Amino acid sequence: MAATSYVFSFDEGDADDKQLLGGKGAGLATMSQMGLPVPPGFTVTTEACRQYYAGGRRFPDGLLDEISTSMKRLEEKTGKVFGSSEVPLFVSVRSGGALSMPGMMDTILNLGMNDEVVEEFARAMENPRFAFDAYRRLIQGFGEIAMGAEEKRFAQILEAGKKRQGATYDYELSDESLKGVCDAYKQAIADDLGVEFPQDPMKQLEMAVEAVFASWMRKRAVDYRREFKITPEMANGTAVNVQTMVFGNMGNDSATGVAFTRDPGTGENVLYGEYLTNAQGEDVVAGIRTPKPIAELEEEMPESWAALQKVRHTLEERYHEVQDFEFTIERGKFYMLQTRNGKMNATAFVRTSQDMVEEGVLSVEEALLRISPDHLEQLLHRRIDPGADAQPIAAGLPASPGAASGAVVFEADDAESRGRTGESVILVREETKPEDIHGFFQAKGILTSRGGKTSHAAVVARGMGKPCVVGAEDILIDDREKVAVIKGMRISEGEVITIDGGSGAVYIGEIPTVEPEFGPEMRTLLGWADEARTLGVRANADTPEDAAKAREMGAEGIGLCRTERMFNAADRLPIVRDMILARTEAERREAIEKLRPMQKADFKGIFKAMEGLPVTIRLLDPPLHEFLPSLESLLLELGSLKRVRDHIGDSKTDPESIAALIEPSLKETLPPLERLSELLPGAKGKLVIDALIEEKEAILQKVRDMTEVNPMLGHRGVRLGITVPELYSMQIGAILEAVAELMKENVDAVCEIMVPQVTEPQELVRVNELVKEVRESVEREYSVQLDFKFGTMIEAVRACVRARAIAEITEFFSFGTNDLTQATFSFSREDAETKFLPRYVEMGVLPENPFEALDIHGVGRLMKLAVESGLAVRPDLKVGICGEHGGHPRSIEFCYTQGLDYVSCSPFRVPIARLAAAQGRLREERRSREEREHPDYPFNVM
Repeated sequence: MAATSYVFSFDEGDADDKQLLGGKGAGLATMSQMGLPVPPGFTVTTEACRQYYAGGRRFPDGLLDEISTSMKRLEEKTGKVFGSSEVPLFVSVRSGGALSMPGMMDTILNLGMNDEVVEEFARAMENPRFAFDAYRRLIQGFGEIAMGAEEKRFAQILEAGKKRQGATYDYELSDESLKGVCDAYKQAIADDLGVEFPQDPMKQLEMAVEAVFASWMRKRAVDYRREFKITPEMANGTAVNVQTMVFGNMGNDSATGVAFTRDPGTGENVLYGEYLTNAQGEDVVAGIRTPKPIAELEEEMPESWAALQKVRHTLEERYHEVQDFEFTIERGKFYMLQTRNGKMNATAFVRTSQDMVEEGVLSVEEALLRISPDHLEQLLHRRIDPGADAQPIAAGLPASPGAASGAVVFEADDAESRGRTGESVILVREETKPEDIHGFFQAKGILTSRGGKTSHAAVVARGMGKPCVVGAEDILIDDREKVAVIKGMRISEGEVITIDGGSGAVYIGEIPTVEPEFGPEMRTLLGWADEARTLGVRANADTPEDAAKAREMGAEGIGLCRTERMFNAADRLPIVRDMILARTEAERREAIEKLRPMQKADFKGIFKAMEGLPVTIRLLDPPLHEFLPSLESLLLELGSLKRVRDHIGDSKTDPESIAALIEPSLKETLPPLERLSELLPGAKGKLVIDALIEEKEAILQKVRDMTEVNPMLGHRGVRLGITVPELYSMQIGAILEAVAELMKENVDAVCEIMVPQVTEPQELVRVNELVKEVRESVEREYSVQLDFKFGTMIEAVRACVRARAIAEITEFFSFGTNDLTQATFSFSREDAETKFLPRYVEMGVLPENPFEALDIHGVGRLMKLAVESGLAVRPDLKVGICGEHGGHPRSIEFCYTQGLDYVSCSPFRVPIARLAAAQGRLREERRSREEREHPDYPFNVM
């Protein structure tokens, strides 16, 4: 292929070059070269699209000439002429980027028709209804996409035409009615836009190609790429596929459909899909008519059914992947229009992976690499509680599994705006369109009253892993009045409903849900992953219940147990506050000692839940003032108490008036309302209130004394442990006593003590001395020999730089990448994520939010330095990561390449981390086999 060529026929294109031909173009080239029945055509490359934008939205030189030449070749191949009224050639123009973006870009059908051609075509075909229906579709699609006409204008005209004839569906319109609709469409374009619908077919083609290029930068396409993190390196520009039209709307021996080689909802090895007779493809995808299940085709058109079954197996043998394909049957002849890898939910991905390995279609390595770790998150969707006493008020088709509850909204804009505030919403529509995509991102679930399992709503929701119910025909939706009516019951915007995408049921109100369960296919897949990976996977857990859940999910230990979470329990917080507010060291020690048995009990529960597996316990990290009320709340409470005191003694004041003066946070501190009357009037009431005021003022003064300008860089972590050693001494004692007692009970407690916020080796030296003192004391008391590890979090830049010296004191490192990211960027996470980080990502200043995806070139470089420095002096040093990045798939892969021993994440992300760890090793081995020293090697951070 010449390097300067922008156009390739389906017969000559490189079927493996998706970056140049786009996924759809590559698929058409593959099928054409395999001999499948594909209508001929050609692809305008993604390079042409890139040059179009580089040239200020102008076609690159020579492109129109290449398109003209390709059209002549297409005429020769088909024996038809583009723009001829005698033997007319009609074409479709479809988008197709390197990665599938269902419905996000544009398609125009039936190009080549005009006023003269349609009349002759109608006579020649002896089917004027079909001819004018095709022309009607061209004018509407071209008018909206290439000219910018409003969709609702065409919808109004079509509805008026159906009303005049008394028709319910488009296909019931007569040829005369359709001819009138075409004339009205053209007049609407002239009236609204001030230009005529183009009669020159080559002008139509030129405008259509430009419209597809332009759709690459439409809001819905940009939003989709941002949501799914499709970078320019992954897909840059769309190709345009120009293909000879075949018609599924030529009568009852014609049809159009969408099918999957396996069920994309369950993974079952059956042909899955839908079709419509006497229709064009847009009717199926848009959900305008509810289609028929694909199985009915066997009886209605047996020859085409046999062709479908043959194509199904041929495609899977070629692609080693479940395929999603479109087909058209024109007067009994079967044609393939496109194929692509099927968008499936996680259940289907997992089941098909196991099935295809057993069938010999995939190797275990291929099966592991085909599943995105994020897909597994879908399996963590909650489902309707089988024991819930709830009856559905409507039912539709189960299009994407999972249960979701939320307030009803009828517009995508409202779903986006309300969803971004944190409100749970369900987007309810008659049918959805590609321009609704921004509403999908923020909605918890999707409900439509029309459409089938391959409609736009179903395909997009399934790809996102969002619960979706389609085709709930009992629901009448008036989006102008923002109301839905179900069997006489009105549901207004804002009312809460629940949908079950697994069964298709719709409920009023919020219905209880239960935790998901893993099936045997999932366990098999994760078993393969465990065999393939060398990177350990632990969990972050702070309670015995969390630890048990983590173990159930496959965690190989706890990488982070945060002791401060235990201090916030209702029975501990008052004691913690007593410790902080203590006036003497003796009072402080007394409060601390009250916490010891509570902490010990916590640790014993966690060790038992993780028996035989390592548990890394982080000593207290946050500053102490976080356990006290805020300055603002204290001032409000003091003001409230003083107002109450001023009213006590006033015989005219009743208890209700006093209650109205009390801040909500004080309601539990003051006597109940019925006892306030005992305080009025008299000195007793003032004594009670004065005592409370004195207590609050003492706390207020302490809060003021402890207030720091930048508390996250202040008196916390190891700095707190060194200046208040009795606090760390208590925690270390509680940990080691728990281990000693479990040893007596023959429970294998594997303990690791971790010190946070270290920047200087001498800090660790001092804490280690404290550990040794406590250890000796516990060993004497319990007559045991304790075995545990002593280590540190690496979460400060200086700790990375001083890692060599730190490793001489510690036995393990655990990267706290949340704080390390803040320190590396000099960002406050809370401020950055609300003020400028989203804009930075949108503008391309940063590729991703560094608090979600590990910053490989900055934070990653520091990690690499720390690992290499630490291992240089302690070859047996264990290294892990316990920040949120420990559950992020690409970050996990980076951790594997840098030689970390384990990652630690939340319990529910453990399965995701197990798969990602396996994929990291498999990809590294694959890269190594191919060309490890390639200059674009993604993790060459140095």
